[in-house]
Formats: sequence, structure tokens, C-alpha cells
Amino acid sequence: MSSPFIESLRRDIRLRGYSMRTEKTYLYWVRFFIHFHQRRHPQELGAPEVKAFLSYLASERNVAINTQKVALNALVFLYKKFLQQELGELGFTLATRQRCLPCVLTPPEVMRILAQLSGQKRLIIELLYGSGLRISECLRLRVQDIDFDRLALSVRDSKGHKDRQTLLSSKLLPDLQLQVKRALEVQVVDNEQGVGPSMPYALGKKYPNAYRTPLWAFIFPSKKLCAHPVTGVLCRHHLHQSIIRKALQPAVRKAGIFNKKINCHTFRHSFATHLLQSGTDIRSLQELLGHNDVTTTQIYTHVLGQHYAGTVSPLDNLSAH
Repeated sequence: MSSPFIESLRRDIRLRGYSMRTEKTYLYWVRFFIHFHQRRHPQELGAPEVKAFLSYLASERNVAINTQKVALNALVFLYKKFLQQELGELGFTLATRQRCLPCVLTPPEVMRILAQLSGQKRLIIELLYGSGLRISECLRLRVQDIDFDRLALSVRDSKGHKDRQTLLSSKLLPDLQLQVKRALEVQVVDNEQGVGPSMPYALGKKYPNAYRTPLWAFIFPSKKLCAHPVTGVLCRHHLHQSIIRKALQPAVRKAGIFNKKINCHTFRHSFATHLLQSGTDIRSLQELLGHNDVTTTQIYTHVLGQHYAGTVSPLDNLSAH
């Protein structure tokens, strides 16, 4: 049972429309921060205690740079938005992150991996590669998000609370239409029992019967019913990411690819890189990926070596002897 303070913080996070993942993460770091300072109330603490906590994470726990940033974001939210208390200058500098080039597959490697998969697991990986989706975006797709006529996918409330549209491969139409048919059959059975797909809390409250509408059915529904994390109402969520991750690693081994660290996000990187190779301009790619800043998208030009455009190695210019 959480403390009244944590429950109050949880309600505030939900009121602001943050995702369940963000809620879980922020509450974890706030609890950690409170326990680190011998369970003192955050109102009794301030910038020096926040700095001490972040320094502990960096020096004693050796946490990754991104983890440091997430912990800082959680504490800034706690003080600035929830407690409405300015932290001021912390005097703490996060470790600089080394730029790492993303792992990218070649088209033949993508084909070899897909050949080891079947059914909806293959379809999901094909969507990651064919549409440049994050795994969470793919699994959250609902019937209303697919436009078969325009060959487009709508991605709702993605990273940064943004909506965007991206490509849909025509090769996926038969399999995707079959998957939609199966998803709707699941919804019909669920509706007969008075349940349906999990709904966004505010919308589900405003339109209590929306779960009966085919448009809201998940394309990849979970096999089991569960309680909604906010309302506690019995519903059907989408497939869990772990199911796809567990299926991918054996497929990679069977494909004989041992020199690359491959995960679900690798297919999004490969989508971007291969589009650049085919001549897609960087701004269009930025829109398809949903990046706020084009500099984020430009990392893929480094994968291709296009940042050295027109430059060749001096060894290539040596005359043959």
C-alpha cells in the first residue's frame, strides 16, 4: 500500500496525461529519493539533497547517463510541478553521452530474419521495418489507425505526446487485413461478456460504451483479459513487448547473424537508413520518424557516411604502380 503522498503524486501525474510508463518510472525515482534521505518528506528537502542523490547515482551506483537524466526529470517534476517549489541551480552536471551509431541491418539480413518468423510475430517485425515504428507504437495500433486505401498508419500519442502518420507497405495488406479480422472477432466475443479493449482513461469515462466500437479494437490483442491499471475495470490490452523480444532473438540466431546487437528498435533504424539510401530527403524522414529536431534524424547520414559527401580516401587517389 502506497503512502498518501505517493498516491497524491500518482493522481497528479495522471491528471496531466502522462503515460503509464512515465508514471511508474517517476514514482520509482521519487520513492528511491525519499528512502535515500531516510524517508524525510520532500518538502523538507531541496536542491542540495537532489544534488547529493544524483551524485550518488553517478558515482556509487554507476548508472547510465540516460538513467541519470530520467531520475533528474522525475525530481524536477516532483518539485516544480507537484510541490510547486523551484529547485534553482543544482550545480550538478550530467555526464556527457557518447554518440553511438545505431546498429543497422542490410536488406538481405532483414529478409533472413523475417524468414525465421511467422504469423503475427513476423507481421509485427515487418511493420517495425516497413513503417519505422517503435515496438510500443506498433503494439498500440488500433483498427482506426490503419488506412488501407491511402497506405498510411496513424501513430497516436507517441514519444513526446505527438501524433504522426507514416507509410504502410502494400505487401502487408493481405496479412494485416486478416489480422484485423481476427482482432475484431476477439472483440465481438469480449463484447458479449461485457468487456472490450482497454481505453484511454478520460475517453473511456466520457464515452463508456466506446469499447464496443470496432475502431477501438487493438490490432494485436493480448490473449488474456486484465484489470485496467487506472480504473480496475476488466478489459483486454494489447500484446506485451516481451513476447516479440523473446521471439526475435532465436530468429536472429537462426538467421546466422552474430556480429550485430539486434533488437526491435534495430528495424526502425534500418527503415530510416534504407530510405535515405533510396533518396528520401532528411526532412521527410524526420516527419516519418516523428523526431522533434532534424539533428536527431541526421545520425542516419553518419551511418551511411553521407556526412563525408564527395570525399574519398586519399589512398583511392594514389596512382597504381
